[in-house]
Parts: sequence; structure tokens; C-alpha cells
Amino acid sequence: MSAVMPKNPKASPNRPKALDPAAANAAAASFAVLEAQLGYLNEADTDMVRRAYKYADEAHLGQMRKSGEPYITHPIAVAGLCTEWKLDAQALAAALLHDAMEDWGITKKALIERCGSPVAELVDGLTKLEKLEFNTREENQAESFRKMLLAMARDVRVILIKLADRTHNMRTMSDMPRSKWGRIASETLEIYAPIAHRLGLNQIYRELQDLSFKHLLPWRYAVLSKAVSRARNRRRDLIQKVQADVEAIFAQAHMDVRISGREKTLYSIYKKMDEKHLSFAQVTDIYGFRVIVPSVIDCYTALGLLHQIYKPVPGKFKDHIAIAKVNGYQSLHTTLVGPSGVNVEFQMRTEPMHLVAESGVAAHWLYKEHESASAQSERLGTQWLQSLLDIQKETRDAAEFWDHVKVDLFPDAVYVFTPKSQIMALPRGATVVDFAYAIHSRIGDHAMAARINGDQVPLRTELKNGDVVEVITAPVSAPNPAWLGFVRTGRARSKIRHHLKTMAQTESVDLGEKLLSQAMRAEGIHQLPANDDAHHALWDKLLRFTGNRNRQDLLMDIGLGKRIATIVAKRLTALLSEMGQKPDALLMTRERFTAHESISQGAIILDGSENASVVFSRCCRPLPGDDIVGYLGRGEGLAVHTRDCATARKLEHKDSERFIGVEWSDELTRSFETSINVTVVNGKGVLARVAGAMASAETDIVHVDMGHDTPQDTAELKFVIAVRDTAHLDQVLRHLKRTPSVITAERQSHKSNTPPM
Repeated sequence: MSAVMPKNPKASPNRPKALDPAAANAAAASFAVLEAQLGYLNEADTDMVRRAYKYADEAHLGQMRKSGEPYITHPIAVAGLCTEWKLDAQALAAALLHDAMEDWGITKKALIERCGSPVAELVDGLTKLEKLEFNTREENQAESFRKMLLAMARDVRVILIKLADRTHNMRTMSDMPRSKWGRIASETLEIYAPIAHRLGLNQIYRELQDLSFKHLLPWRYAVLSKAVSRARNRRRDLIQKVQADVEAIFAQAHMDVRISGREKTLYSIYKKMDEKHLSFAQVTDIYGFRVIVPSVIDCYTALGLLHQIYKPVPGKFKDHIAIAKVNGYQSLHTTLVGPSGVNVEFQMRTEPMHLVAESGVAAHWLYKEHESASAQSERLGTQWLQSLLDIQKETRDAAEFWDHVKVDLFPDAVYVFTPKSQIMALPRGATVVDFAYAIHSRIGDHAMAARINGDQVPLRTELKNGDVVEVITAPVSAPNPAWLGFVRTGRARSKIRHHLKTMAQTESVDLGEKLLSQAMRAEGIHQLPANDDAHHALWDKLLRFTGNRNRQDLLMDIGLGKRIATIVAKRLTALLSEMGQKPDALLMTRERFTAHESISQGAIILDGSENASVVFSRCCRPLPGDDIVGYLGRGEGLAVHTRDCATARKLEHKDSERFIGVEWSDELTRSFETSINVTVVNGKGVLARVAGAMASAETDIVHVDMGHDTPQDTAELKFVIAVRDTAHLDQVLRHLKRTPSVITAERQSHKSNTPPM
């Protein structure tokens, strides 16, 4: 045994030489209880679990828990929880051995020899999870969380065993030092409980929440527990009366039902009190009943019978059968006004629905003799996990990955329809853009407009239950950075960021090539050397000079303003001279003396299609028709200013070599934003008249600021509007000046440091 299982040097001093007989008996007794739960396995599988137990017992021999019990009782308890989900023999064996590799140095090879490759892979996955430390530091937590989600995406049994392990640890938390309670309970509440809910493991979800609450806020837990206990005693008669009435109505209808009481968990009561600022007496839905019926149609029949004996509370009926929750949960919910005006919630569901409701993904093993239930539960688990893998492919940064997925862990959802009546489930607060990306990334990337229930709406519109959403696409449309400010789903956020990064890199390379080509012409070289074998040595020398990895990186750095094109061009010209290529003196003279004296790199033509590589500065909001200059900020791409902009003048005084010539194209591809100030006489309907005047001048209002001053005779309205050029702006201002109640209308000055809107 010593060859494959060296002692853990950290733990060996605490290991007693001989196991106490009472402790040995306790361990044997606990395994006997586990063995009694293996009736659903065949003899060969049961034998595999026995062998795994013996191996685990040898590995943990003499190791004790904080409670004084043999350590082996913990793996046995974890395996026992897994038997409640009817997990297979491989998972049970892995549950028994989940700490052996980490604590006592059992190698993966030794595990394969003793228990087979599938068990070894599961234990290896669990061992990697055991090494994860969820610290308060966001980046560490994010990286750990990312690894855990990817492990569970490969085999969902890994996270099921991990959740069983965490549940038993939380149940025995009182034996741990109190100093560890806060960290472990917070981690459980923030990470493991939401995962349990997302996978449909509602029983575990509720228990983890309550146990976390108990150890995070023990005093509040104790007070609330006593309050619930007292309320339970006070309302015992009332609950018994409700149960008797319900049983009687179903007996009269000759319906075979199973009725059970359901009490709201302490944590959910506390959360409701905290979020809605309620006292305990104001929480009326503490008690409820669950009605299990034979078939789906019986659920609706049961609903009708219940509504005959008690009045329903308006707005409290939810049909999660017709539209299942994201994690597969199905039930009818209704809240009724019971005796003494007490609200009582009822849930109606079938036995298979109950199985999925309580066990989620684990229903695959619990109900696997029925193919439909198996297929459903596998779909529930893999659909969400696959979306995480998609996000992972596009997001290498752990903190960004955590940012994408944490919103998806929480359960509130809205259900909307495609024009072909397909149901889509999205988080509450999701927008049209989230919906577009949920259908397909291409739909999201090219979304231009949308219709909800036949009406045209903006892309940022939040979706409501029952909306029919149609997304209108156009090949020229592309994701807008502003979308990141309102999307809710991790998938949409990661797709938008991925597209913007890719687009910015591509455009920066194109801009860098254009800038370097122009700088080379100023040095008398007609065009850049080709990126071919003949010029490989030349580019290699240049890259050693600049410190870039490849030609594309160099051009990107020039496009982002991290390197000055003229400096690179001078070096490249010198290298070409060494190869015998001389500058064209005529070209050099023409290029240098036709450019503006303060501009060092020739002119870039702008038509509005530049997207991420070119920014039209908000300090002056340049328009076609304005005299403009371009500033290559360090790592920020090309910023375009009006020539008389105060900010541009300061930058030119400090950093003149970073300015390049820019010109407007004769054919523009879009409108441009500018700021205007409108002074009006205060009165009813003034804003509507001003907006009407702008609409008649064919301009769009992007933003309006009415200020927060106390009402006076006059008011200054600040608008950001979209116009074609300076001539179009003049037309808008003329329309405004002719409008009653408008005193002045002018473009916001950018010659001083007026803060932009």
C-alpha cells in the first residue's frame, strides 16, 4: 500500500497509531447504512462500491474529523446523499474516494488500476475542485469559479458529488472553528446554492441556503426560527382545516392525489423581509401545500376544484407547465385566501414533474427507465453548461467570464416568443439584443431594429412575459459598444465584447497600414515592402527594432497610437537603403510640402464607417463641414477634433508629433452627433414644440438634459442630436429659432473647456 499511497506529511503527525474500536464500529455501522441504500444497483455495481469503500477506508485509516468521528464517515455520508439521486456505481465510488487523492497522495494511475478509468477521472475532477480556494479577491474567485464550471461541463456528476460534499460539510459546520464559518457559508450562498438551483436541485438549494443563513447570521436565524415555530403552533388548527377541506373536495371528485404541506424556508422568509422591508407578521405566504396528481390534465382539474373552495389572489396564478422554467421546473402555482384571511399557496404537479422539481439534472438517474424524463433532464443540464463553454471560448479573462455568468445563475426569468411561436427563456430585465443573441450570434451581430407584438421598438427595450419578438437584421449593422450598457445575459455580453475586440484589432491594423504607407511616401518610398519571403529579413530587422512579435502587431500598434508612424517609416527607409532601394526625391518633396505645416503624416479620409478605430471626440463633436485634425492617443486609436477645439489645441502644444491630417469624404455613410443649447420661455408643451421642430428638420434627438434648477421664467435645454453635416445643423437651428417660445438656439461652443454632454 505504501508504494501507491504515501502519507501526507502535513497530516501524518495527527494520525493515531491505532484506530479506537468504538470509532471503527461507527465507521462500519455507517457503511452498513449506505449498503442498505444500494438496492437499485445490480450485484456487480454494488461490489464496485464495496471495493471503493475498502480502498477509501485504507486511505483514511486513523484520520479523524473535528467532531472526533473517523474521517471515513464523511465520504460515506457524501455517497449516501448521492444514493438519494440514484447516481450510478462510478459516481458512488468517486464520492467515497473524493478526498483520497488530495489527502493521502493516491495517484491517478493507482486509482485506474483499482477502480477503473471513469472513477479515476471523476476523482481527478473533484480533486481539482478541492484545490480551489474562493478568496474574497474577485480575480481569484473568478478563476476558481471558471475552473469549476468547466469541470462540471465535462461531466455533470462531478458537480453533483461536489454539491453532496458541500451539503454534508455545511450540516457538520458546527464542528468547525467559528472563524471559518463566515467564509465557507458566504461561498456556499454565493456560488454553490445558485448552481444547485440552476441545475434544478431544489431540495439541496433550499438546504444550502438555510445552512448558510444559520452560520452567517446565527442570531437572526435563531430569532426567526423561534418566530416560525410559534406561528406554526398558532396556525396548526388553520392548516389542518385547510388540509381537511382540500382532501374532502378531491375525495368528492374521486381524484387520486397526494397532498403534502410545504413551509417557506427560513432564508427565503428572511430575504423577503429584508428586500421588502416587512415585519415577520407581514409575511403571509409562509405555509403552502403541494398536490401531486396522476396526469397533466389533472393539474388543471385540481386548480379548478381549489378555486371552488377558496378565492384566488389576483395576479398570483403562474402556469409553469405550459411554460417551464429555465431549469426545467414545471408546476401550476396559485395563491388562495384561506380561513381567517390567511394566504395559502398551492402547487399542482405530476410525479415526474415533482421528481425534476426536486432533483433537476439528477432526475436522469432517478427516472432513467423512462427515456423522455432522461432526455429532458440531460437537456436541462447540458443546455446551460454548453452556453458556458461557448462563453469560455471567447473570454480568456477569468474576471470577465465571472461577470458574464454570474447573472445567469439567478433564477428570475421572462418567457417570450419568436414569430414562429418558439418559447425563449431569458433573465428578467433582458432586452431585444439579449433575445437576438439567444437565437443566434449572427442575428445579434447584425440586429438593426425590432418589433414587439407588431410595434417597432428600440433594441434596448426590456422584454415582458408573453412578448412576441421579431428582430430585423441588416448586413451592414454591427454590435455597438453602447449595447454593453443594457444587455443582461452573459452570452450577449461575451459575443458583443468578442466582436468589438476582433473588429477593433482588424480596423487598427488597417489604419496602421494606411498611416505607415503615408509616412513612407513622405520618406520617398512609393509603397510598403510586401510581406513575402523576399522581404522576410527586412521585416524581421524592423520588428527587432520595434519589439513587436509580428508585422500585424506592429501595424496594430501604429493604428492604436502606441507607435509613431514617422519613426517606424524612417527606420524602414534606412533598412531599404541598406538593401539598395533609394528614396524618390520628387515624391518626397511633393508629399512633404503639400501637407499642412503642422501635420506630419499626410491625410486620412473619413466617411463615418471607421467604427472602433476612429473616435469622434465628445468635447467638440466634429461634423462634416468642420475643419478637423486627428490625434493618435497612446493605445486609444485615432481621435478626431475640430481644429479650433480647446482640448485639441492643448494636445497639439504638448504632443504635436501625434497629430495627423484628416479630411471628410465626399460620400458619408451615416449621420453624426453634435450638441446644441436651446433657451426657451417656460410653459406648457414647450418641449413638445421644440421636439416637433427638430423632427420637421429631419433630425433625431439622441439625448436631452433639462437641468435640475428650480422652475424659472426661462430654461436652457441641452440636446445631443444626429445630423448629416454642418449645413443640416444650420437648417435645424433655423427651424428652432422660428418656433414660438424659443429665445435662442445655437451649437454648443467647443472653443473653451465646456464640459460635454
